[in-house]
Amino acid sequence: MMERTFGITPPISTALPTEAEKRANEALAKELRAQGTFEPPSETQKREDILKRLQKIADEFVKRAAAEKHPKSPYLVRNARGRIFTYGSYRLGVYGPGSDMDTLVVAPRYVDVDQYFKIFPALLEEMAPPGAITDLNPVPDAFVPIIKFEFNDISIDLIFCPIQSLGELPDDKDWNLHDNNLLRGLTENQVRSLNGTRVTDEILSLVPEPATFRLAIRAIKLWAQRKAIYANILGYPGGIAWNIMVARVCQLYPKATSAVIVSKFFNIMLKWPWPVPVVLKDIEYGLTVNQVAVWNPKIYHGDRHHRMPIITPSYPSMCTTHNVGKSAMAVIQEELEKGAKVTDEIMLGRRPWKDLFTKHIFFTTGFKFYLTVISSSKTREAQNKWASFIESRVRHLVMKLDMHNSIQLARPFNKGYDRVHRCRTDAQIEQVQAGSLAYLVKAEDLEKPEVKTEAKTETPSEPVKTEKAETNGVKGEEDGDVKLGDIPENPENGTPLEIEIYTTNHYIGLQLNEGAKSLDLSREVNEFKSFCMSNDKIFDGELMCLTVQHVRNFDLPDDVFEPGEVKPVKPVKKKRPAATEESAKADAKRQKTAPDG
Repeated sequence: MMERTFGITPPISTALPTEAEKRANEALAKELRAQGTFEPPSETQKREDILKRLQKIADEFVKRAAAEKHPKSPYLVRNARGRIFTYGSYRLGVYGPGSDMDTLVVAPRYVDVDQYFKIFPALLEEMAPPGAITDLNPVPDAFVPIIKFEFNDISIDLIFCPIQSLGELPDDKDWNLHDNNLLRGLTENQVRSLNGTRVTDEILSLVPEPATFRLAIRAIKLWAQRKAIYANILGYPGGIAWNIMVARVCQLYPKATSAVIVSKFFNIMLKWPWPVPVVLKDIEYGLTVNQVAVWNPKIYHGDRHHRMPIITPSYPSMCTTHNVGKSAMAVIQEELEKGAKVTDEIMLGRRPWKDLFTKHIFFTTGFKFYLTVISSSKTREAQNKWASFIESRVRHLVMKLDMHNSIQLARPFNKGYDRVHRCRTDAQIEQVQAGSLAYLVKAEDLEKPEVKTEAKTETPSEPVKTEKAETNGVKGEEDGDVKLGDIPENPENGTPLEIEIYTTNHYIGLQLNEGAKSLDLSREVNEFKSFCMSNDKIFDGELMCLTVQHVRNFDLPDDVFEPGEVKPVKPVKKKRPAATEESAKADAKRQKTAPDG
């Protein structure tokens, strides 16, 4: 019997592992455990219990939706059921401590998205154990309808999709979403909702040895996170993209160990002839189950501009890396080159695996100049909404910076920094909105009424000029300020009560072209702010603010540095040595003897 060929090309090698490669693989597994990438069984059991509870809630959700839509159909209500699926790292079996759980609730066609946001959040708090649900945040304006929440301290992203071809979901625990006909009648956002699970399942079916793939992707995922190049929303490959790249290498070396896969990954992806796409199987064209576009650079102009196309295997195939821009591509290539050198030496026994997982130097020695995008709100609920929106738009600012003639590289950090501040006056609020950390609440003091302040400000300074004036109503306009008269007073002594201000900072490292002495980014910054604030569904000028400031590396706040890291210090300018008495006399003599004119 012929062995199955995985992928669109024959394998590069089908050689069995050598003893040295087996030892390297054992060392890799040991290092990944030492790095804490595996979750203890008790936490895994907690996840399984949560999924069981979510399944019960999903069933009740569909029953209530059915009763609301068809109150005169008791049979339909009695047989109404939903279905919870997972996708991403949990479904792949590569989750670790603290990993969130990507989940999908599927319902029959009569359940609509408005019912999802009306019924499901209330059911979560009603049916879950008391206090189990925290940080509940429905996001109805997202492209894919999503409810975010914490369930017993595990972060859950729950998306929703009704199956238009089914009036009742099958009562079969083995029922899955593999059939393309389930996509009939779905909109693009509904297809995207289903395809999280469909893509995850297909990736596992397209690798020769799932166990080998799982260990290898754990290593690559840890490496990408340590190098701060893991975040689709900010212009880097996300989890699906890294999964597909590793799966492709597994197809090319079907008998290799995970250690060999990791080593080959760096060498192959470093030399990959972009924009040739990474695909796990032939792209399916010509299916008529729905009208959602399949990735095709021969037809679609936008697809031709994808710098690093990594394509999902499930129909309709989509590019997972359309967000990757010029600077992100350069950063990824640089990190791949470093990784290739390290893994080559590891496989030769000259270095340990831990050398691959060293932390990035983004804040320590990466850049001299940074932009910080500061989203702020006067309530926690408003900030959850505003910060999420701004995070999804930071890459648009990076795209503008990439086109600036004086900027060589604009690298966004792959996560934001959330902070809480307590202010008493409108002036203090304005300072916080502009980047001041003088009224920062330390984590250990969040529940305490008195706050120890720390005088530190992210101060705009040369050579980057970001905001010539506070414009567009972002800050400094009357309708967005809190006036002293609006601040409630303490009834006991008449002093102003503290108002909490919530901020999220996103940092962008800037590398200037050689010879650039100064940089005016006023136009790019003001266009970005106008772009964000023009969304009337999100932006509320009474509660929200957006500023962009320049920060030198030595002015970065302490909380971006981890223990053991050295914060940059402001360079001390060397003073010219004072002239000696002899040299002063010599200068005076030269001036006297110099010819006139």
